[in-house]
Amino acid sequence: MKRSLFLFAALLALAACNNNAPEKSTADIQGIDSSIKPGDNFFMYVNHKWYDTAQIPPSQAGVGAYMFMNYPQRLRLQGILDSVSKANNPAGSIEQKIGDFFASGMDTATINQLGYDPIKPLLASIDSIRDVASLIKFVVAQSKTYNGSIIAFNVGPDNKNSNLNIAHAYQAGIGLPERDYYFKTDAPSIAIQQAYKKYLATLFQLTGSDSSTAKKDAEIVYSIEKQLASSHKTNIELRDVNANYNKMPVAALAKRQPNIGWTEVLNGLGAKTDSIDVGQPAYYDKLNSVLKSAPISDWKIYLKAFSINNYSDVLSKPFTDASFEFNKALSGQAVQKTRGEIMASAVDQSLGEALGQLYVKKYFSEDAKKRMLDLVNNLQQAFAARIAKLDWMSDSTKQKAKEKLFAITKKIGYPDKWRDYGNVTIVRNKYFENTVSAASNNFQFNLAKLNKPVDRSEWFTTPSTVTAYYNPSANEIVFPAGILQSPYFDDNADDALNYGGIGMVIGHEMTHAFDDQGAQYDKEGNVKNWWTKDDYEKFKAKTQQVIDLYNSFTVLDTVHVKGAMTVGENTADIGGVSIAYDAFKMTKEGHDSTKVGDYTPDQRFFISVAKIWRVKMKDEFLRLWINNNPHSPPMWRVNSPLMNNPHFYDAFNVQQGDKLYLPEDKRIHIW
Repeated sequence: MKRSLFLFAALLALAACNNNAPEKSTADIQGIDSSIKPGDNFFMYVNHKWYDTAQIPPSQAGVGAYMFMNYPQRLRLQGILDSVSKANNPAGSIEQKIGDFFASGMDTATINQLGYDPIKPLLASIDSIRDVASLIKFVVAQSKTYNGSIIAFNVGPDNKNSNLNIAHAYQAGIGLPERDYYFKTDAPSIAIQQAYKKYLATLFQLTGSDSSTAKKDAEIVYSIEKQLASSHKTNIELRDVNANYNKMPVAALAKRQPNIGWTEVLNGLGAKTDSIDVGQPAYYDKLNSVLKSAPISDWKIYLKAFSINNYSDVLSKPFTDASFEFNKALSGQAVQKTRGEIMASAVDQSLGEALGQLYVKKYFSEDAKKRMLDLVNNLQQAFAARIAKLDWMSDSTKQKAKEKLFAITKKIGYPDKWRDYGNVTIVRNKYFENTVSAASNNFQFNLAKLNKPVDRSEWFTTPSTVTAYYNPSANEIVFPAGILQSPYFDDNADDALNYGGIGMVIGHEMTHAFDDQGAQYDKEGNVKNWWTKDDYEKFKAKTQQVIDLYNSFTVLDTVHVKGAMTVGENTADIGGVSIAYDAFKMTKEGHDSTKVGDYTPDQRFFISVAKIWRVKMKDEFLRLWINNNPHSPPMWRVNSPLMNNPHFYDAFNVQQGDKLYLPEDKRIHIW
């Protein structure tokens, strides 16, 4: 089933030190472009030769590290799935479920023969809608299989009581990445708007409409979406933790938005609750209005578009082709991914922890997990030492910060307990039904948490994914097995490379506990002020420095990094490098000055930082990134933190006049 193209999965960072650890091998550093001054563009000094020769695979929008490492990961998963799908597995076993799910999706002959037959009953249900009440009833029923449209429902921790799961609702209803795509008038945005309308019209034609009707219906869908988009908060506004927490009685919400019928909605979802946190009330106010102002006939067209789009990737080839053409306009990806890669992603999304068990068994070393824990613990100590030395924070706030730091839960590799998929029914030749069964199970899994204590052992990414994240409501850092590989981590590499690689990532994730959002959560994961008023004002002034600096970076033509949208990640990058460096200096190698391959330990540390963000991407994808990704583009994840790090200046003799040079009084020092 289609998931949003624009949810950029979880977020990255890692590091540590052990004086008693066995000697690690060193690795030659190759590919440095000595024609570029390190102080002018360190990202390109390290990566330029690779960048000039790297070829973006036609089926991808980029190549290199970071999220693009998930491409070779999917090939690994494909190998596991291909093997399992050919085995004689016991009925009900995880091998049977993931093997048959994979096989059903690989059976394109059957899928193509079915055309859009699987969704004909769904379209017939939409045709039977007669009024707003029956429209909402349809929407609610489909939400239980994650065929979402105008209502986005979830169960998760209460921001003010992190031990309890409550009901949440968020803004929804649009098909483009975010609200501004509907209102921008620059050429690239208009091209995407046109591509989207063409895509919608194609979906209508594939389900029986003539060309003229299809185009007219696409305009109707777009018009409703644009009305709803006008009420959406921007990606920057969504960073305001308190403004996006609006817990209210269901009775009051039902009175405020009578056309939605919240009591009936929650009853239909199976959500027994007398209160709900509505993240963006303005959206639901607008929806309440448009439910009456737009004709039911238009709403039916809108719901058909959303439903066809949602399932387009699990229908016959004409639908997957149409979906790809729209994605091509957004990301610049030249050709479709192979069917095997597509299915590896689909199984990972639907049965991720089942597949994760097989991935971990084949590819993850317990020795790596132990060394990672040592690294995390050592970075924690380094961070605490940095907090103690801060010249802008009072002793009382420092004490609270260190309490929060040492309360962080560390999750490495894979969950301590695996999820049970016993309620998912998988049949070898029924791909559509398998997708719906897995989605229904995922909804019920989430719903079952309502009004229950938070299970702090739960993971929110799969073990094979190349990512890492900090979860503020649980005050935890998570490093799946997928990221514990080169260039981030190598159990046989020397400390300089590992501290500059996974160490930077660990430091990054730790710093998220103290970025513009994380700093508003206490050590238990509750949104609660633990700062003195004066300290918090100083902190906000420092984060404003981060915003201003990153706003100055030009990425494409006149397109700049969005400093206010990326401030959390940028703060974490600046802090992550500094913490990792301090932890590195706690090691034996960190005190040494012996060169390896012509580079000092400090130089190797910073070179490793640059290598972990080695990425080359299509301009279209870079534009999509700038508009939607809370991280800065890779080049600025290297150059910008190093501009603010005094040890980088010393390691590479960066002088006034170099492009990355910042006067000492302009360098940002928060953590």
